[in-house]
Amino acid sequence: MDPGPFSRSDVGFESAGSRCAAWLYVPSGAQPFACVVLAHGFAGTREVRLDAYAERFAAAGFAALVFDYRHFGASQGEPRQLLDIERQLEDWRAAIAFARSRPEIDAERIAIWGTSFSGGHVLTIGAEDPRLAAIVSQVPYCDPRASGGTATQMLKLLAAGLRDSAHALLGLAPHEIAVVGPPGSLAVLTSPDSMPGYLALSPPGGTWKNTVAARIVLHVQRYRPLSSAARIEAPLLVCVADRDVVTPPGPAVEAARRARCGTAKHYDCQHFEIYLGDLFEAASGDQVTFLREHLSRG
Repeated sequence: MDPGPFSRSDVGFESAGSRCAAWLYVPSGAQPFACVVLAHGFAGTREVRLDAYAERFAAAGFAALVFDYRHFGASQGEPRQLLDIERQLEDWRAAIAFARSRPEIDAERIAIWGTSFSGGHVLTIGAEDPRLAAIVSQVPYCDPRASGGTATQMLKLLAAGLRDSAHALLGLAPHEIAVVGPPGSLAVLTSPDSMPGYLALSPPGGTWKNTVAARIVLHVQRYRPLSSAARIEAPLLVCVADRDVVTPPGPAVEAARRARCGTAKHYDCQHFEIYLGDLFEAASGDQVTFLREHLSRG
């Protein structure tokens, strides 16, 4: 797809007293534009291929707002590398409110786009915001019961999470663990494709760091975005990687089935393959088609 003319500017918005850094992509032409709000997955930052999706959407005539969560990337928030599910959901609400406030954006034609862990977040937010015009959930985290990992691995992660929680109670710096690592290592994601897959997406010299405060492992097992899917009123597109072992396809398909207007698109790939090459072209193309159908005027 040849990119159409658009501009990108650095913007920001407040979320619970801290500033979230964002990029705003605005196409040329008559305003106001429909807008897609995007944020990344588990401990990700906007530099990790989200610019590629935003450029696709801007080239198709949509504005795009791409933000970093508090505690990550260029956004404020201390301590760094703290992944707090409720705070990230607050950031989503603040980002959507900011998009609706912009004069170049049509407040009634807002879509949200999430991938992996944020693919679950957009299901949660979509269930509570009936004004949203469309939702795209790519290779989403939906149900902790579908996650893999050996008992030994889970015990090591649990111990790290308890240690970090003790650090928080004592006012100490977070105890961090790796986001991705080779099989058998102490990391959140250790499937064979996780470390090479994530590293392939991260640009050299970027803000992404392969660490996260370990306390998240104590909370993620209670987070089940699939339970929100039946309350989603907006059209929902779920992009499913059929050979995904990071966020297995079964719950993603079920999320699309439960939604009032849900569609699942299938891709013969693993979790990280959908972000690059021909699979990226196919998935982003399907997403543009979906957004054009549901964000057009009238």
